[in-house]
Amino acid sequence: MSYRFGVQLSPSSGDLPGLRELARLADREGLDLLGVQDHPYAGGLVDTFSLIATMLADTTQIRIFPDVASLPLRGPGVIAKAAATLDLLSGGRFELGLGAGGFRQAITAFGGPDRTAGQNQVALEEAVEIIRRLWRAGESVKVSGEHYSMDGVHAGPAPAHPIGIWFGSVGPKALAQTGRVADGWAAPIPHYLPYEKWRASQDIIDGAAAEAGRQPSDITRIAQLVGHITDAPGEVVLRGEAPIRATAEQWAEVIAHLATDVGFDSFVYWPEQADATQLTAWARDVVPAARALLAKE
Repeated sequence: MSYRFGVQLSPSSGDLPGLRELARLADREGLDLLGVQDHPYAGGLVDTFSLIATMLADTTQIRIFPDVASLPLRGPGVIAKAAATLDLLSGGRFELGLGAGGFRQAITAFGGPDRTAGQNQVALEEAVEIIRRLWRAGESVKVSGEHYSMDGVHAGPAPAHPIGIWFGSVGPKALAQTGRVADGWAAPIPHYLPYEKWRASQDIIDGAAAEAGRQPSDITRIAQLVGHITDAPGEVVLRGEAPIRATAEQWAEVIAHLATDVGFDSFVYWPEQADATQLTAWARDVVPAARALLAKE
């Protein structure tokens, strides 16, 4: 199996040159993925898609994705067009993390639609159909949905590569939807989905995929890991939302466990302290150690 490793950055407005340099560093160090949070309603954060465009221009190899894009505040037509454009500009290095909208009060305060969790799920499925059809250049898109509709829109442009749509789902119904519809699961950080629920969540995705006639192995599984890489060994307990504060060797053991026992194939580091030292330690110490352990399995 091929494993991928990445890092997550918050789009803080406080040090944009620093964020760009961290993206370049991640690219130079050979990381596979870079996730950027998307919270348009947060005053201290810049626009995620604009930042991703700049980061893609600054880099040459790494794949970058919104982690995850807020569907209610963007809409499927705008998301499809932006995603295809970013993918074309970067030579096929954009992926689409997509969320149904988990912060209801913040979304409505920002002018977005006021939807229940169930309505969000319906809207997400409608949106994915529209997005995928808009990527088929030359077609005419006509969709009549409960939340999103299009009436004879000309599709295009087509992206440079088949963009993956990765859901950031949490609850059982949303996880089942991931199995039926999505190309991947960007597992929410343990604050929203505790570690001990990850294996059962994978089982829900697998079961729904199989029922829909899909191969569960075709769905990307991204573990998002919050913590700090330390010099001295720490106590590692994957329970609740406790950050992982441990040595590179201990981190590698956690990753090997999550791959072999929990079913993940991609690992995105959410550093408590996002700086060059932590990013370099992840790329140069943790990732090679994890790959070595996984090669033995």
